[in-house]
Amino acid sequence: MEQRKSGPKAPRNATQTRERMLTAARELFVRNGYGATTLKEVADRAGVAVQTIYFTFGNKRVLLKELVDVAIAGDLAPVATLDRPWFREALAAPAAEAQLRLHVRGTRGILERVAPIVEMLRAAAAADPALAAQWDDDVDPRFAVHLEAARSLVTKPGVRAGMTAGHAADVLFGLLSPELYQVFVRDRGWPAERWEGWVGDTLVAQLCAPGLQG
Repeated sequence: MEQRKSGPKAPRNATQTRERMLTAARELFVRNGYGATTLKEVADRAGVAVQTIYFTFGNKRVLLKELVDVAIAGDLAPVATLDRPWFREALAAPAAEAQLRLHVRGTRGILERVAPIVEMLRAAAAADPALAAQWDDDVDPRFAVHLEAARSLVTKPGVRAGMTAGHAADVLFGLLSPELYQVFVRDRGWPAERWEGWVGDTLVAQLCAPGLQG
């Protein structure tokens, strides 16, 4: 007699299959390029039928978008960065330096996952201009996160006098960019912990009142 899968097991299996497909896509897109990778190759690497890829994601563009979204989030949960526990904890910090340190630590986790795929994304967008339609052209989500952090930062004790949210957001956006992270961690061989300490110190020096750090 055929045995039915239990209710809780099937969703877990579906989640694990989705994770395998995303992992396979990431590995192949980074190694071979987005344009040169077929969905059949992704399916073979993930150990699923190519129809499963189509059923789950619809097409390669959607697969790439979810890959990026998961790299940013760190998991499959549909929770925006602004609602993630690490971000809310940083916003709740009582002083400017404490918020900056927590913001850098949370951003480091994102950059460790996202920075290695940035070059692949650029090449993919150049090869397939329709990819841009997967994201909102009017809003840079990375800047939106830093702007929200900056708006909170300028209300905190210890922030540099006269600091505006716009200026603070620009500094956060620049120093916490995946490109600069790659310069130090990939190109210069810095451990991620060293990068975190350096960029935290630099942001504190730029955005906090002199003499109040530490």
